[in-house]
Order: sequence, then structure tokens, then C-alpha cells
Amino acid sequence: MKLLSLFSRKQITDHNQERGLLGEKAASRYLKKQGLKILVRRYRCRFGEIDLVARDGDTLVFVEVKLRASRSFGDPSQAVTPEKQKHMSRVALDYLRRLNHPHIPVRFDVVEVVLQPEKTECHHIRDSFSLVEPYIYG
Repeated sequence: MKLLSLFSRKQITDHNQERGLLGEKAASRYLKKQGLKILVRRYRCRFGEIDLVARDGDTLVFVEVKLRASRSFGDPSQAVTPEKQKHMSRVALDYLRRLNHPHIPVRFDVVEVVLQPEKTECHHIRDSFSLVEPYIYG
């Protein structure tokens, strides 16, 4: 017997995308206050997507935004697994290829966003990981 759910997959997906946009907006505002310049939101290519691409001085920064309603189940950054790091590395290399391989420093950051009723909390983790092997740049 098949149970009917209260929400369709489309409704759940739409809700998750709305929450994701809220998290990305909060992270963008936070990073701008820290002096970073947001270059691209949701960079997409055949390998996937990176939430934000920013510039911090001369460094190009690829940012993963992790949103949670609370820290009850651990820090949001724990969801940036080695598999996710590999995925982000491939997308970042695609971005750099489209820029004709500029010789600039790059780094990977994570911004944790915790939505709380009274206040949204952001935590910026700089240099969260390096370009994952076997990918090489420069």
C-alpha cells in the first residue's frame, strides 16, 4: 500500500531552494561586510554548482554555503565531505578554464548559516580545504 505524502516532491524542492537562497543571501551580506567582493552567485557548469565565487584582495574564493535551522546535529560545515570537496574542485577548475587559466591564488571557503528565530548566525571558515587531488591548477 502506498502512503500519500502531505507535500509533493516539487513543493519540498521549492521550499529547499527558497531556504538555500536565504542562506546564500545571508552569506553574501556577511562576506561583503568582511571585505570580499561577490563576483558570481550559483555558478553552474556540467560538473555542478558552486554557491558563491568571490574575490578577497588578489585571491579568487570559491564558497560553499551550508544552511541549518540549528546546530543540534553538528556544525553545518561537516556536510562538506571529501566527495563534496572533489565536486567543488572540478567546478572551480571549470570556472578557471573559462577565465583562460589566470595565475592567481585560489581558495575554498565555507560559510555556515544557522537560521534562528531571533537572529541569523554566520560563521566563515577560510581555507576550508585545498584543491582536491588529482586536480591541479597553476
